[in-house]
Amino acid sequence: MEATKVGIREFRAGMAEFIASSTPVAVTRHGQTIGYFIPTQGQAEDDVTSLKKASKTLDRLLAAKSVDVDAVVANFKAARKRANAAK
Repeated sequence: MEATKVGIREFRAGMAEFIASSTPVAVTRHGQTIGYFIPTQGQAEDDVTSLKKASKTLDRLLAAKSVDVDAVVANFKAARKRANAAK
C-alpha cells in the first residue's frame, strides 16, 4: 500500500478527511517526508488490532524507502540534545 504524499499545510487543513480515510499519508515539508499518518479504523476494542495493522503498514513503508530506523532515532536524539543545549 503506497502512502499519499501531502504537504503539512494540506494535512492540517484536511485532517478530518485523512482521519476518515484508510490510506496512509506521508506528510512532507519542503518536499521532504517528515512523518507518516496511518489512520486506524474500528471500535475501541479493536484498537490493539488496528495499531498492529498500522505498525505493519509503517514497517512496509519504511522498508520500501530503505529507511534505517536506528539512524533516524539516533538523529532525532542528537537533534533533541542540541535543542536542549541551546536553551
